[in-house]
Amino acid sequence: MIKTGIVTDKRFLEHKTGHIHPEHPGRLKAIYRMLKKDFPGRLIHITAEPAPLEYLEYVHTPIYIEKVLRTANHDFTSLAPDTPASAMTYLAAWVAAGACIKGLDSLISGQCDICFSLVRPPGHHALSDRAGGFCIFNNLGITAQYAIKCHGFKRILIIDWDIHHGNGLQEIFYKQKNVLYLSSHDTLLYPYTGNWEETGDGEGKGYTVNLPVPRDLDEKEFYYIYQETISCVIRQYKPDLIMISAGFDAHYKDPIGRSKMTEQFFFQLMNLIMGLRQEAGNLPVLLALEGGYHPQALAGCVKSTLMAALDFIPKQNTACPHTSRAEALVHKAREIHKPYNVWTN
Repeated sequence: MIKTGIVTDKRFLEHKTGHIHPEHPGRLKAIYRMLKKDFPGRLIHITAEPAPLEYLEYVHTPIYIEKVLRTANHDFTSLAPDTPASAMTYLAAWVAAGACIKGLDSLISGQCDICFSLVRPPGHHALSDRAGGFCIFNNLGITAQYAIKCHGFKRILIIDWDIHHGNGLQEIFYKQKNVLYLSSHDTLLYPYTGNWEETGDGEGKGYTVNLPVPRDLDEKEFYYIYQETISCVIRQYKPDLIMISAGFDAHYKDPIGRSKMTEQFFFQLMNLIMGLRQEAGNLPVLLALEGGYHPQALAGCVKSTLMAALDFIPKQNTACPHTSRAEALVHKAREIHKPYNVWTN
C-alpha cells in the first residue's frame, strides 16, 4: 500500500468568514467527518504547525505579512473585498502555509509517499502583497520556494485542477524555469486570467501552461486533455516533485463553479497522476486543498482522490475516448508551446 498522509488541524476552523460566505468552516468539517468514517487507520496523520516567518517571506512582502498578522486586533475585518478575516484568521492562514511545508517534509523524510494538506484558507490566488479569491498566504507557492531553497529541488511540477485560475501561483513562478505551472480553468470565472498565450517570461518562457476549458466540457474530454498534456510534461520536463493545487469546484454541484465533473472524475485524474508518478520513479506528490464549496461534494471528491492514491492499481495504456473538440484543445496547447521545447518535443 502506498504510504498516504494527511495534514489536518482544528485551527483551520477558526477562520470565520460569515454565515453566507462560500469558504466557511463547514467545508473542512465535512471532510473531517468523512475521514473519520471512511479511512480509520489507513492514513498517516501529520501535525501542522505555523510556517517560520522567513519562509512566508519567500513569497510575500514583510508589509503584507504584517497586515495579515494585525487582523488579530479585530473581531472581523477584510483583507480583500471577497476575503474576510476574523481575529484568528491570521493563525489559520499561518498554519495552512506551515501544514504544506510539513507535508513536504513528510515526503522528503520518507514518512509518506503521497501527502494531502487539508487546509483553509486556500492559497493559489494569493499574491505577494495582497489577498484575493478567499486566499491569504500562497500555501503551495511558499512550499515550492522552500523546496527549492532549503532542499535543492530543481524541477517542480505544479498541477492546478481547481476550476479557477491560480493567478497567484502563476505570478510567483512566471519567470522561473525550476517550477512548471500547469492549470486547467474556466477563464469566465474569477480571476479572469490564464489565457493560452500566458506562457511565462524570461527564463521561465514555456514553463507556464494554461489550459482554458469550456464549461460544458464533459468528463471524458477533460480527462483526455489531462492525459495528453500531463503525460508529456512529466516525461519530458522530468520533475523531481509534483505538487497539486487540489480544488474541487469543477464538481457539478458546486455553487461557484459551472462545470460538470463528478467524484469519479477526480478518482480517474488522480489515478492517472499516480501511474505517471510510478513511471517516473515514484515521485513524491504533495496535494493542498484549494476550492470546493459544496461541503458534501467536496468531501466526496477528497475521498475519491485519497482512494486513488491508497488503492492505486496500474492501468494498461488504452486509448481514451475523446471528441474533436478535446483534440483541438490539446493541439492548440501543443502549437503554442512548441517553440519553447519544454514539453512538446
